Formats: sequence, C-alpha cells, structure tokens
Amino acid sequence: ILIYGSEQRNELEALESIYPDSFTVLSENPPSFTITVTSEAGENDETVQTTLKFTYSEKYPDKAPLYEIFAQLNLEDNDVADILKLLALQAEENLGMVMIFTLVTAVQEKLNEIVDQIKTRREEETEKEAEEAEKQLFHGTPVTIENFLNWKAKFDAELLEIKKKRMKEEEQAGKNKLSGRQLFETDHNLDTSDIQFLEDAGNNMEVDESLFQEMDDLELEDDDDDPDYNPADRESDLTD
Repeated sequence: ILIYGSEQRNELEALESIYPDSFTVLSENPPSFTITVTSEAGENDETVQTTLKFTYSEKYPDKAPLYEIFAQLNLEDNDVADILKLLALQAEENLGMVMIFTLVTAVQEKLNEIVDQIKTRREEETEKEAEEAEKQLFHGTPVTIENFLNWKAKFDAELLEIKKKRMKEEEQAGKNKLSGRQLFETDHNLDTSDIQFLEDAGNNMEVDESLFQEMDDLELEDDDDDPDYNPADRESDLTD
C-alpha cells in the first residue's frame, strides 16, 4: 500500500505540473481530481470540451482508477459514450503503470476527431443543400391541380389589381383634362391674346408702297363707261 501511495503522489505532482490551468484536486482521501480537456479550434473556431473526474482506487495503478465525465461542452450523447468506451479500453491496456496522462491524451485526440467530424458533417450538409437547390432550379416545383389553382387565383388577383389601378389613373387623367371652353374660361390671358397679337402686328407692319404705284399703272375698264354695255346681257351670262 505504501508503494501505491508513493506512485499516486508522484503522479499527482506531475499532473499538476503538466495541467496547471485545468487540474483541480477534489479530495485527498481517496485522491480525487478533475482535468478539463479542450479540443483544438475547428474551422469556425468551434471547440468541444470535457472535464474528466478521476479517483484512485486503493491499489492503483495495478487496478484501474474510477473515472466519469464530470462536465462537457458541445458534445453529443454518442460522443460521451465513445469517450467512456475509450477510457475503459485505455485503462485495461495500461494496468500496472500510472496512466492518467495516457488516458487524458487519448481523450484529447478523440475530441480533435470530433471537431473534424463536425466540420465534415457541416460540409456534407452544405453540399447536400447546394445539390437540392440545383435540382430545384432545373426541375422546379411539380405542377399539381392544387398548386396550379393557387397560382391561377393569385395571378388573376394581381391582374385585376393592375386593371383597377390603370382605370383609376385614366379616370383621374380624364378629370384633370380641360376642354377648350374650360381653358378659355380659366386662363384670362386667352381673352386678349389675339387682340394683342393684332396690335403687335400692326405696330410692326411695313407696307410696300411700290405695290400701290404699280396698281395705278393698270388700266381698269369700267363697264358703265362702255357705250355698248347692256346690263341684261350680263344677267344672261350669269344665268348661263
């Protein structure tokens, strides 16, 4: 028993030195302690963690220590079961020698594997979602009577709404459009616009007097001055 006690004390001192931030003594008789094990960070900085509790048996290391999962973070139930199986296997293989460091190292490697599995599962899910999206893109949604009728009802409702909006806009445009009379009555500038135009034109009108001089040179005959003029003959020509 003294030999077991000496080996146990030496291992405890070594463990405290190796795991200064994660080693915690719970009791001295029987010796009981915890060691927190954290995986390496994954692709998105995710980690998994477990706190292992060990209790020395009286004849440790010839007899396996008691162990349990004291706490855990981000582990599934099947992961916890796998860790317990791993501890049992490692304890059986290392009987007769101090083994806590070996057990903790095996759990550390297991946690790293779990993080890699999480990464793999995530990649597979992403790939599956991409495949489903691609199938949906090329094949579309299967047409059934039910979803066709739903689409038709929605389409008709949208079309009716567009027609109502267009009719309302046309009606509003018709109300806002004034007739010529309404424009004349509304815009009083139209009352004087023509008069003003004529006044402006009169003020700026230039008369070519030479045109009248040329007219004086024309020989215009007056029917009354013609000795042979007979008004009856003209009336006869008009009736013909």
